[in-house]
Amino acid sequence: MVIAMFLAHLVGDYIFQWNSLAAWKSRALSGVIVHCLVVLGVTWLFILPFDPNWWPWVLAIGIAHFLIDAIQLRVKLPIPELARFSLDQAAHFLVITLALAGGGYLDVAALLQNGLALLQSDLLLIYLLGYAFVTMPAWVLVKFTAYGLVQGTAPQFGDASKYLGIMERLLMTTFVAIGQYLLIPLVILPRLLMEWPQVANDERAPVYLAELLASVTLAVLVGILFRLA
Repeated sequence: MVIAMFLAHLVGDYIFQWNSLAAWKSRALSGVIVHCLVVLGVTWLFILPFDPNWWPWVLAIGIAHFLIDAIQLRVKLPIPELARFSLDQAAHFLVITLALAGGGYLDVAALLQNGLALLQSDLLLIYLLGYAFVTMPAWVLVKFTAYGLVQGTAPQFGDASKYLGIMERLLMTTFVAIGQYLLIPLVILPRLLMEWPQVANDERAPVYLAELLASVTLAVLVGILFRLA
């Protein structure tokens, strides 16, 4: 249940938040409402195999998600976009953790003492969580990290390499998980051959390299976590 709820967050907050919905959410409360209804529906679907009666906590997560996103729509903190994104995700993960603890599915003390054993009991969900993360969530995190560290600005999401990057991360994560580290350079080689000559002398070059490095790093880290599990 614990891993399922964090997986539900990744699916609802990233994979099912397409570009037009993200833009709508950033400018109107109606967009926030639609986004939060999607998150609520996804979270409810994820509890069905475990505990259908846990719906009050699902509702609490949905309401908290709405409040967090609605506040950000109305209150623009004078902080870098990377910091704002990090605080947003930290708030959502805190809400999910509190809901799991309050709903009887998470003993924080036991988790700290026996975290690895608890994770090993849900290997399938761990792999689903990891692979879900390296798709859209990692793409958003890569964008915020690259633009935040290199330019100190909000990221630009409208590029055609999104799905190429997702495919690269899925392959690299799998290769690391099975111990084939030498195949990682082969994954990014086509991108460097096709795209790098076009941006090498462009002002986008530093951001492009930062995105590539962040993408590879995330994929490798998830692959290593798979091996440890």
